Amino acid sequence: MNWNGVMPAVTTPFTRDLGVDHRFLTEHCRWLLDNGCTGIVALGSLGEGATLSVAEKQDILRTCVEAAQGRGPVVASISALTTSEAVALAKSATDLGCDGLMVLPPYVYKGDWREMKAHVAAVFCATPLSCMLYNNPVAYGTDFLPQQIQELAAEHENFQAVKESSTDARRVSAIRALLDHRLEISVGVDDAVLEAIGVGATGWVAGLANALPHDSVELFNCGINGEAAKAFALYRWFLPLLRMDTVPNFVQLIKLVQSEVGIGNPRVRPPRLELVGGELEQTRKIIRDALLSRPQSAASFTLLDRK
Repeated sequence: MNWNGVMPAVTTPFTRDLGVDHRFLTEHCRWLLDNGCTGIVALGSLGEGATLSVAEKQDILRTCVEAAQGRGPVVASISALTTSEAVALAKSATDLGCDGLMVLPPYVYKGDWREMKAHVAAVFCATPLSCMLYNNPVAYGTDFLPQQIQELAAEHENFQAVKESSTDARRVSAIRALLDHRLEISVGVDDAVLEAIGVGATGWVAGLANALPHDSVELFNCGINGEAAKAFALYRWFLPLLRMDTVPNFVQLIKLVQSEVGIGNPRVRPPRLELVGGELEQTRKIIRDALLSRPQSAASFTLLDRK
């Protein structure tokens, strides 16, 4: 499958009783694709995958596949406490019509390389789907080093991409130096997208794209096409929002941006709680100031119904 372009890590929308809002999720996926996103990544960290039951995950994947209707790949994030559960979810994603898998290390347990290699290899081998390895040592405590990624690539043909979220753009160039174009590399940290493109990234698994997909696609395309001045001007405007993707309460922040632009609501599942008080007002000011100074090049967009 094609791992290039802007592929939002979609948020999971919730109803007032904190059930999954499948109606809104359907419209959201279609709207993201309408605005130039090349695919959908579901059930990731931003999608609050750790708070979802297995049945909910399966239903969300089904909704995303039906919403996309082949217009772009649907990628299932595979994360679990155990290897057996991760393998079972990977097989379900295949049966539900997903096009690819984004494979995470196991929750909670931070094993050594031998154990982590065995875990992700089991998921790679569970299906014929194209797989992306998600490297996020900041969030998960497991760091897949470039040499280890090279080892996995030599052993698994369907391992075809890396989402690099170590926050160090040098990792992108290190993987490129070892593997050339054997793997596609996506940046997974919103406020490092231009830096990563500059050293070889060809995709962006994006957070703020949930609220501002056209702006995200325009920024990415300017970077890929070498339009440096235009890219940096847009980046400079976007950075206060993109930085919301890099802090512990990033889910609450990004959902709040969605709410402020009329694309969804700020509801999250516990243990996360919505922002309140001074933190809420300060964040709203940052968002609203950014939206007031939004570049004219940003296309108008159709608001989805607030839920």
